[in-house]
Amino acid sequence: MQASTLRALCAGTAHVALLAAGLAAPAHAQTNAAPPRADEAVAIDTIIVTGSRIQRRDADAVGVVTTLTEQDIKNSGANSVGELLQKLPSAGVSLSSNGTQGTSYGASSINLRYLGGAEGSGNRVLVLVDGHRWVDGVGQRGFRDFVDLNTMPLGMIEGAEVLKDGASAIYGADAIAGVVNLKTLRDFDGVKVQAKYGVSSHGDGASYSGVANFGKRFDKSALIVSLSYVKDKPILTADRDLTRVTLVPTTSVGTSPNGLYILPGLSNNTYFGTPAGFAASATPAALTAGSTIGSGSAADDAFHTASLPGDYYNTQAQGIYSTGPSERYGIYGRFTSDLTDKIRLKVEGLFNERKSDQLFSPVLLDIGGSAGTIRGFAISSKQAYNPFGVANGVPAANALGFAANQAWRIRKVMNEVGNRDNVQDVKTYRIAGGLDGEFSLLGRDWKWDVYGLYSKNKIQTQALNSVNYDNLALGLSDACATAAGCTPINLFGTMTSAQAAYIRYTARESNQTEIYDVTANVTGELFQLPAGPLSIAAGYEHRTNKALDTPDAFVNALPTYIPTPAAGAAYASNTTTTVQTRSPTKGQYSLDEVYVEAAVPLLKDAALAKSLDVSLAARYSDYDTVGGDSTFKVGVGWKPINDILVRGTYSQGFRAPSILELYQGGRQTSFQGADPCNGGASANPKLPGCVGVPTGYNQANYNLNGLIPGTISGNTKLKAETADTYSAGLALKPRFLPGLTATIDWYEITVHDAIASQSATQILSLCAQQGGVFCGLVTRDASTGAITNLVQGVQNLSQIKTSGIDSTIRYEFSTDLGRFAAVLDTSYLESFKTTSPNPAGGAPIVDERAGKGDQPRATYPHWKGQTSLGWNKGSWNALWRGRYIGGSTDVTNPVKDAHTKAIFYNDLEGGYQFDKYDTAVSVGVSNLFDKAPPASYANAPINYDIYTYDARGRYAYVRVSAKF
Repeated sequence: MQASTLRALCAGTAHVALLAAGLAAPAHAQTNAAPPRADEAVAIDTIIVTGSRIQRRDADAVGVVTTLTEQDIKNSGANSVGELLQKLPSAGVSLSSNGTQGTSYGASSINLRYLGGAEGSGNRVLVLVDGHRWVDGVGQRGFRDFVDLNTMPLGMIEGAEVLKDGASAIYGADAIAGVVNLKTLRDFDGVKVQAKYGVSSHGDGASYSGVANFGKRFDKSALIVSLSYVKDKPILTADRDLTRVTLVPTTSVGTSPNGLYILPGLSNNTYFGTPAGFAASATPAALTAGSTIGSGSAADDAFHTASLPGDYYNTQAQGIYSTGPSERYGIYGRFTSDLTDKIRLKVEGLFNERKSDQLFSPVLLDIGGSAGTIRGFAISSKQAYNPFGVANGVPAANALGFAANQAWRIRKVMNEVGNRDNVQDVKTYRIAGGLDGEFSLLGRDWKWDVYGLYSKNKIQTQALNSVNYDNLALGLSDACATAAGCTPINLFGTMTSAQAAYIRYTARESNQTEIYDVTANVTGELFQLPAGPLSIAAGYEHRTNKALDTPDAFVNALPTYIPTPAAGAAYASNTTTTVQTRSPTKGQYSLDEVYVEAAVPLLKDAALAKSLDVSLAARYSDYDTVGGDSTFKVGVGWKPINDILVRGTYSQGFRAPSILELYQGGRQTSFQGADPCNGGASANPKLPGCVGVPTGYNQANYNLNGLIPGTISGNTKLKAETADTYSAGLALKPRFLPGLTATIDWYEITVHDAIASQSATQILSLCAQQGGVFCGLVTRDASTGAITNLVQGVQNLSQIKTSGIDSTIRYEFSTDLGRFAAVLDTSYLESFKTTSPNPAGGAPIVDERAGKGDQPRATYPHWKGQTSLGWNKGSWNALWRGRYIGGSTDVTNPVKDAHTKAIFYNDLEGGYQFDKYDTAVSVGVSNLFDKAPPASYANAPINYDIYTYDARGRYAYVRVSAKF
């Protein structure tokens, strides 16, 4: 580790954090919450484990639940709730990292079983806080339809439970893949503080975080206030070997600050003395670096025919973030009071603010007349900075102008305008409250609760240093000379600061989501059966979700100085800036739901049945968008002896389309994907969809690092998706080996009418391999082959079917050397198949993803696991953690084998507990051996899946906590 890193680490001990990802063992039904500490002793008569609304003294009939305790959280090295959950082996691709090659834009999600929506958004995972709903997220380019875990202040979370077998019948929609229930602080007296500082061995990616929790118990009430702060600093792609240069080989000259010029009239021009083919489409010209453009006939001397390697330019070295910066502030407060002996009041309030940004390379300009990505521009022979015009001393008879109906084109990296920067400011508000209590009915005690909440997420975004096409067009035209405030633009050399300022544009947008939710529940025992009480829970919920997206009006307006579609020009454009356009979106839906759940003990202390329990649940959901539907769940738990629990569940899932999926207006975007037609038709003679693509074509040479321009939109004709989930498992707790528990569970989930869209790579592959109707979603430039638009729309695909096995072994034991705790937690993804209709008819198209990583940000290894060995003796403690991500396939490529390697991370932590103020100091190192992510050609240009791995490398941290 570098000395500077050690100095920074030591200097940062006063900085602060609470939550981090650690290893938590999935616990079977009997796992209870961690026992209260001595200063927090309270009577606990009943508990609720995620997966059931029924309150009971134990949870033997509840399915498998992964429990993250307060100690698990403290003993880990992450900086957010999302990172905490995303390291679970059962978690799939989830939004994270805030890098410029992804779409997280500072948000964080949890995607169980890989069943989340686009890029692991997590919209098939229900995220609850103390059993209640959370508001949907917001984003840089419109609102989201999943919970953003970065809207939760760190200090408010004390534990978590993850149910992975589906629970729509118990909790409602969105629980197809499972439920994550985050638990807030328990009441306490005093002050708890924690501070954490960490930094990578490269000296970057530093993080500062801290929590201060204040608690006070009164005679019949309690108050908690939690303050949280987190700051993460960025990591640049240029600062890691893996991400410094794209893996995609450069086969032709790409865009650079020296420009690429296709200028009709310069080929074989007698006046300028240029050879045949000079500045033609097949041999564009570039400005020679450091040269000065001569006047008159010498103007061409500053230009040369672009070629490799001399004109290679690496856009990855432009200050691009591999991991972007983020800063979060949060405050959470809760007041509880016993209004009577049987009625309690709870009121909660929360505010959280996140500021984040993503730095991109400068705009890669691509304009022209009837060529280029954005067309309809013209450069007069009289324009002030046209080197081949009269302003540069060229006689009028020899001067060249470039008209809007000519196939001229200029591509240039706009360094003078500056790096593009997307900036987010997200504010989350939440107020909630309720009553709960007990009553007696039919000689039995019952519990009830009512709860209401309102929450709102709102984001203000900026897209800095984009280019105003309207001002650029005016600045290139004759009209600039007489237009008030116009600055003539030089695209043939270095622009002045005034020129850059004239065409620079900052887009300002906002979007928001809201939730109104009211719930009521009752639970108790109906009557006594021979094996125990028949317990039930029932309830009602009314919920309204709203969303509003207000994009920048100028960005979405038609340009003034470029021909528009209304003008009827074939070279028309309908965009005013380089910022992606989208239509305003507004939508909402409301629903009413009722449910009932029963826990039925069938046998107890019988032959070969120490216990046999059945749990049943049913829910009816009525949406004002897609109507009503019912879901059911049944679970069985059988103990032939006390040491063995055999369990199984069947559940039905239901998810109505979200506001985003229904109403999202057409939105421009950029897809990451591999074009099978690279090399052109001649290099791909067996691919009918590549016919007409020019030889030597490579999508990587177009747009931003080869990103594919496209359009996505909602679909108001969507219907609800349903699911069937089966699980079966075994839990062992042998009496002959105290401290050992082992579980193994199989699952199979089938989502019917799944709401999804094919990836850009899938769409391109179908087009290339099948041609014809399969290419209807792909538009190419006829002269260059470059993809100019790829349409991706959500639809009800036939089905998604996934299956696998989870297992956990935990062993805790004491020796003369101290107390040890060992855990091994693994997840095997057997299959993940998406079946979609064949647009040409015939057999459906089946895509098996298990074991593959050949699509951007979509790695599906068969095996994932984590393990740990903890030790403590007296005031000392230590922990080793290991995390494994199995290998997967990569796309076939010319620079590496078609395989993404497996990786194993090692973490170490040690600490000491002081008596005074219960002060604890821990020092740790994550990724001890500085493992870089496995290289992935499919994820070029950043070269790794940012939603599965991170490029931070070795990371050292120190954590200090105390109680007063």
